[in-house]
Amino acid sequence: MRLALLSDIHGNSIALEAVLADFANAGGIDGYWVLGDLVTLGPDPVGVLERLTALPNARFSRGNTDRYVVTGDRPPPILADVQARPELLPVLVEVAGTFAWTQGMITSAGWLEWLAQLPLELRELLPDGTRLLGVHAAPGTDDGRGILAEATEAELEALLAGCEAELICVGHTHRPWDRSLNHRRIVNLGSLSNPIAPDLRASYAILQADASGYQIQHRRVDYDREAVVAALQRLNHPGASFIIKHLRGQWL
Repeated sequence: MRLALLSDIHGNSIALEAVLADFANAGGIDGYWVLGDLVTLGPDPVGVLERLTALPNARFSRGNTDRYVVTGDRPPPILADVQARPELLPVLVEVAGTFAWTQGMITSAGWLEWLAQLPLELRELLPDGTRLLGVHAAPGTDDGRGILAEATEAELEALLAGCEAELICVGHTHRPWDRSLNHRRIVNLGSLSNPIAPDLRASYAILQADASGYQIQHRRVDYDREAVVAALQRLNHPGASFIIKHLRGQWL
């Protein structure tokens, strides 16, 4: 059993195609888990969904930005923040424009209902009996701070309490890492798009499992980030400034 684990594609079909091409170099894939943040913020949300849903044996969970597109919820800053700090107004406008743009693209292409039905989490019993949980941010939530690599043991125990899994895979923070705590292993897949500097390549993981156990391999894939920049600029994308800073490693 070889499972590709990926998260945080963010409407970036160029990064996605590079990762899909890398699967062949990794020895082939039997199935795919995609752990949310599929369509916002990038230039090609519809293309990403079309490509992902054509994959064999693909399963999906929702991320916080997927939920924002469907429900109208938004990340900060909110209006009250801007009233207290007027300098945040350009950020509020950019966030509102980005999600409205993505929602319009998804709705006009007929994908909104599909996005609305994504589950919060995925579960699987591996051949050796290990219980696998996949969720975007942390068990029970698609939002918040997520699970941070530097979390204390007490913080991890609190985040994982009651999750009933020995292997927990997450995304959300855009930082790949792998950590064990007592009888549990937590793996952050990193992100395909909007990476955190200094490593700007797309990040994903491969799970290989059989009756004797499992192994997880993190992989990094380079792609043409300037082509994504050009697409954002060509579309006059409302969130271009924010996304381009991430793509070029300029976001601190």
